[in-house]
Amino acid sequence: MYLLQMDWDPTKYIDLGFFKLHFYSMMWIIAFILGFYITKRIYRKEGQSDESLDSLFIYSVLGIMLGARLGHVIFYQPELITEDFFSIFLPFKFKGGFEFTGFQGLASHGAAIAMIISMYLYNKKVLHKTVLWILDRVVIPVALGAVFVRIGNFINSEIVGIKTDSALGVIFTQNGENFARHPAQLYEAFCYVFVFLILFYFYWKTKKSEQQGFLFGLFLVLLWTVRFFVEFVKEAQGDEYINWLNLKTGQWLSIPFIIIGLYFMFIYKPKTKHN
Repeated sequence: MYLLQMDWDPTKYIDLGFFKLHFYSMMWIIAFILGFYITKRIYRKEGQSDESLDSLFIYSVLGIMLGARLGHVIFYQPELITEDFFSIFLPFKFKGGFEFTGFQGLASHGAAIAMIISMYLYNKKVLHKTVLWILDRVVIPVALGAVFVRIGNFINSEIVGIKTDSALGVIFTQNGENFARHPAQLYEAFCYVFVFLILFYFYWKTKKSEQQGFLFGLFLVLLWTVRFFVEFVKEAQGDEYINWLNLKTGQWLSIPFIIIGLYFMFIYKPKTKHN
């Protein structure tokens, strides 16, 4: 008997007649709204203006969504580039008939890279501090947002785990299956709650926010370590282009982020300006 055994076949959307509101999209919206609220508290504590916060929200949404989508296509579904190019950037599919699909297929590796790039542009155009100053702070709401994204994946019965006989198995009836899998999405979501709480604690209760790069590094180490280990029970998301030493593509892509995180936590020293 599986602890979570169920006919997991929920509806993916609310039909409003003229529009289908997908729950996965709702999870992203909730993530951005909560992220905006948390960042607003941080910005007020740091004495930053509401105008700079509004700009941050725009840069974050565009950067993360675009990067996550491109990351998925490049690493897991490159055939879209030639078979259905415009579906990469639009919430529609055109191959086989026009259909609204929402933004499906989003890779966290691409989102992480895009977040760094978008924060660089945001700092250069708006904030005029250092890239690490904003990264140290924005990773807190990003960690919380990751929780809701994975819950959205669970609702969609996507990014599923491998087959299992364990007590935690879930039967994803929505996918036409009658056997149990690891609920890998829930494993990640659960762990990301603690990633958020740890970052939140270090920012509000310690002076680590004054050590430039520490919180950003801690975020990279925690989040990608979670991702690395959950990959062991996760079904492949597409063609496994990198599978050395029996490690999956997602695991190999996680290792550089962990190393970079350790560097910023324990080695990095900000440059001092000399008059």
